[in-house]
Amino acid sequence: MPEDQADAAEGAPMEGAPLIRPSSTDHPLHEQVVEACRSVYDPEIPVNIFDLGLVYTILIDDENAVKVIMTLTAPGCPVAGEMPGWVAEAIEPLPGVRQVDVELTWEPPWGMDMMSDEARLELGFM
Repeated sequence: MPEDQADAAEGAPMEGAPLIRPSSTDHPLHEQVVEACRSVYDPEIPVNIFDLGLVYTILIDDENAVKVIMTLTAPGCPVAGEMPGWVAEAIEPLPGVRQVDVELTWEPPWGMDMMSDEARLELGFM
């Protein structure tokens, strides 16, 4: 492989690597954090952000610091600047949570196929 192609391949995700980092589902706080995310709604869509598929990853470390990696339905979303704060405000009061960091990502882009069956039903897509 020519050197310039090898350099370009280095920055690309590995073939077969997941686009969304797995969550810390085995952490005792995981379900509470999920429920807190379910209390946050996109103001334009009557479904919570978790069931919409906007929460990509929930990471909880050994010291109970929570990191949420999420997206929005579109980069031009009118609440782009506010939504991460709403998510942090929902999670911070949970007993045991030390700190919360909410990161927005646009990769992979959100699509309707990321919604839960409950969200699809609520929005009339099923």
